[in-house]
Amino acid sequence: MSEAELILVNEARNCTFYTIQFLTENNSEFERFYNKFKDDVEFNPDLMRIVGFLGKIADFGALERYFRPEGKMKDNVVALPVVRSKLRLYCLRLSDKILILGNGGVKSSRTYEDDNELSGYVLTLQKFDKLIKEGVENGTIIVTENKIETNNTFEL
Repeated sequence: MSEAELILVNEARNCTFYTIQFLTENNSEFERFYNKFKDDVEFNPDLMRIVGFLGKIADFGALERYFRPEGKMKDNVVALPVVRSKLRLYCLRLSDKILILGNGGVKSSRTYEDDNELSGYVLTLQKFDKLIKEGVENGTIIVTENKIETNNTFEL
């Protein structure tokens, strides 16, 4: 069991970005993803494509067409990019105006379930999604049109 908190990354015009920060880590999940590939000659172009998509999302919102559904039907787990790429960034798309950036990696198997690392990132987001839904139900989390308000740390 690990403790994590929700961190505001960027409040853009059409989308508010958050990420997850484990209290035992120095970097957030999105920073860990970015740092893994920023100096990688093979995967940097894919990383820059994902960063470009995030810029588009900031301008136009977290529209469904930008994402590939990844988790189960009842959760909000999605992946970037939808174009041909070896990298996957897993996210929680709560609405067109709220996106929680997770972690990701190189997709070398047919599905994320076939890869322990990717499966772990998706599982973390699925648990986080469930905790947000529970928090909204019990009033400890308020989700407005473009914000998530909580003082919670989350047990993942």
